[in-house]
Amino acid sequence: MNKFTDQALVDRLAEAAREGRISRRSFMHYSLAAGMTAAAATGLWTTSARAEPKRGGTFRIAQHDGNTVDSLDPATFQSNAQILLAHTHRAFLTLINPDQTLGPDVATEWSATPDASEWTFKLNDKATFHSGRKVTANDVVASLNYHRGEDTTSAAAALLADVVDVTANDDSSVTVKLASGNADLPWLMTDYHLVICPAKDDGGIDWESGDGCGPYKLTDFQPGVNASLVRHEDWHLEGAYFDAVEVTFINDPNARQTSLVTGDVDATSLLEAKTMALLQRSGDVVIENVPSAQAITMPMFCDVAPFDNVDVRNALKLSIDRADLIEKITFGAATMANDFHHSPAMPYWPDDIPQREYDPDQAKSLLKKAGMEGLSVTLSTADSIATGAVDVAVLYSEHAKAAGIDIQVKREPNDGYWSDVWLKKPWCMVAWGARPTPDVMYSLAYKAGAAWNESHWENDRFNELLVAAKSELDDSVRAEMYRDMAMLARDDGGTILPYFPNFLYGRRSNVKTSGKVAASWQLDGYRAASRWWFED
Repeated sequence: MNKFTDQALVDRLAEAAREGRISRRSFMHYSLAAGMTAAAATGLWTTSARAEPKRGGTFRIAQHDGNTVDSLDPATFQSNAQILLAHTHRAFLTLINPDQTLGPDVATEWSATPDASEWTFKLNDKATFHSGRKVTANDVVASLNYHRGEDTTSAAAALLADVVDVTANDDSSVTVKLASGNADLPWLMTDYHLVICPAKDDGGIDWESGDGCGPYKLTDFQPGVNASLVRHEDWHLEGAYFDAVEVTFINDPNARQTSLVTGDVDATSLLEAKTMALLQRSGDVVIENVPSAQAITMPMFCDVAPFDNVDVRNALKLSIDRADLIEKITFGAATMANDFHHSPAMPYWPDDIPQREYDPDQAKSLLKKAGMEGLSVTLSTADSIATGAVDVAVLYSEHAKAAGIDIQVKREPNDGYWSDVWLKKPWCMVAWGARPTPDVMYSLAYKAGAAWNESHWENDRFNELLVAAKSELDDSVRAEMYRDMAMLARDDGGTILPYFPNFLYGRRSNVKTSGKVAASWQLDGYRAASRWWFED
């Protein structure tokens, strides 16, 4: 390039090439017009142009958070291993695209009544289960109803609590009726519990067989060990370029990293931030560092002493140095949180709420007010929760000493953490995957009575606002409601949020992507198997 190059135009051309929105001829024409030499334009095209996807090969994944108690029952999905499989061998009504927009999956289109209280989904007539049977409206009705009703054991019940009825209009159309409007319902259908399974004659679903209508057919599953899948040749969407997928569940971060570097796997989830710079030096490895709405939380049972005292809860929130954690544990690959489960990656972000700062002196004052000076509490954590999870807890315990608080860090076993610790012990660490909207997050983890209300927090005003915000179609009014909810969670709630970590994961350089990756989960929204491909 020379000093007369239009750099802004060049950057736009490179982006268009990466996204496949421009032909080589047009790219060369406009690059020359922007002041580039022919040689420079050719080089930029070579490095920027999106390669055409190619079919073939076995895609090997090293996946964290696998447990021996993991099940194929969508009502029980909790671990990242289960979520990966859910997006690989099953399908949903809608999906989140690599550019973070909402797209079609089993549903091709959807529409609502003006008050958003009734939604109709038209189904893809090409969708089939791995067993060969066509996906019909009855399958969708049964799959959604599996998470509804008094007898359901599903953690997704809170998301569908406002659903009054799910009706099959014909074989290819379903209507969902709500007690009140919910503008986010199509987004809600991307929740990883809400997979489409074959309906049984009694109205239930067949989840036991592992049959699904996703891009790959599950041929073997050893919980906490591995899973094998082969391409579903009749999948209804584009992609599924690999012939087969092999997933090995590896909870040790060093082992996952080593397997990627040595080429024993083609991609791995959850890399450690402290090794990111070293891995980036390798020409054989590509690191994805994706800002997201996933969160690290430390929920305290608000109905168990000493956490039933709001002054104690706020003292603990003031005793954590978030900036120090982000610098030393995530190496900058995170966004600071503010003790409410709503991130800048979600819509309606309330950016005017003052950031809670590390203030051990104020924490001491609150503890004195509560008669809890010299507080001693236990915080449970485990290596498999997130990269550096144990280090986060240990460093937090050091921060808290300045407030006179003794935090005993208990390192729990990785296997069974979600079944034996989370929702069972009064204070623990949790890694939440990204959710698309604040309503989904608040309905899952903050709503009174929700199965995943991890802090046992109940606030009448918060719950009133949650209901009102769902059906509010005025964005400015809705944003103000979410701001009020965030303040209630921040100042009264039982959840400490230190930061929103970026997704850090890796792939071998011969594994190609579209140029964008979804920020909803690790590994391109856990759709790497259906979206990525091997370069020759």
